[in-house]
Amino acid sequence: MTKNLTGRLINGHLHTPDRQLAMVFDLNKCLGCHTCAMSCKTQWTNEEGMDHMWWNVVNTMPGAGTPRDWEKMGGGFDEQGKLKPGQLPSDESFGKAWQFNHKEVFQGGKGSQVHLQPQENPQWGPNWDEDQGAGEYPNSYYFYLPRICNHCKHPACVEACPRQAISKRKSDGVVLINEKRCRGYRFCVQACPYKRIYFNPQRDVSQKCIFCFPRIAKNVAPACARQCPGRLRFVGYRDDPDGPIYKLVDKYKVALPLHAEYGTEPNIFYVPPLSPPKVGSDGKLLRKEARIPIEYLRELFSDKVDSALETLKHEIAKRKSGEKSELLDTLIVYSWPKDIFPDLVQDPATLQHKD
Repeated sequence: MTKNLTGRLINGHLHTPDRQLAMVFDLNKCLGCHTCAMSCKTQWTNEEGMDHMWWNVVNTMPGAGTPRDWEKMGGGFDEQGKLKPGQLPSDESFGKAWQFNHKEVFQGGKGSQVHLQPQENPQWGPNWDEDQGAGEYPNSYYFYLPRICNHCKHPACVEACPRQAISKRKSDGVVLINEKRCRGYRFCVQACPYKRIYFNPQRDVSQKCIFCFPRIAKNVAPACARQCPGRLRFVGYRDDPDGPIYKLVDKYKVALPLHAEYGTEPNIFYVPPLSPPKVGSDGKLLRKEARIPIEYLRELFSDKVDSALETLKHEIAKRKSGEKSELLDTLIVYSWPKDIFPDLVQDPATLQHKD
């Protein structure tokens, strides 16, 4: 029995979890350092057939992203809740893993004559357009957008899979792929409007972010969040009124989903970037004109971005005048890790590992 996700009944199973884990990314803190991407890569995607996979990416916006032009590839649901399968990204749009001349540089005795470079002529990669952005000098602009699987409330990948290989965990709402059931049809990749699912050609299965669920079981935060030097990744449960997720998403409403119009109800949220002012032809700041066009932010985060930015500005003004601000105290993260992922404060270095 299968209904569309309006009824939340997929392949005969209600997929409403007991609780829902979520993340909030504060884009005003992201350094574009890719520490999150590397921590995920070294922990989860260093095996055969995974060399091209970046379950966590940090794209420069405006930009084509990963896979290239993913925002134009479709997927998700229409206004009636009906599945809209989109385009299947090509290997080239994701960016193949490049082979470098490591032997020549490090073992060939030519270290002073040659430099490290790809052995082929790549045309695209996961961060090919990094730091390019948009606009004209002196009013060019860009910001960083970390992206992982959204672990959606209504995941299109679940609806699309004919093998029932994808499901939401009842305990925390994490969306997982059962690789024993997966046959690599890639309908899930087509259906996901965020294109955050990869195909492993060596194993013929789809793979994606697992929200570090083995770490969650030990009360350890996901690797990308714990390793982030900017303290921008908040992790917690949606229903905890004392936690940062509830405060940022539901209480102050400054954290918004990316492309909510796709209809999957993501559980990854973003505090939108505050914009520097434009610079006039005389070199003076035009303080009432934002360099990042509000129209572009609305495309990403809907019209709700206007009120979110106004709330942020209002709370900043309160703090400057000497008043207290719970919102800014939450965003600043005075005490790490309990202020940023209060339920997942266990230090993994202190855990006992079995041989």
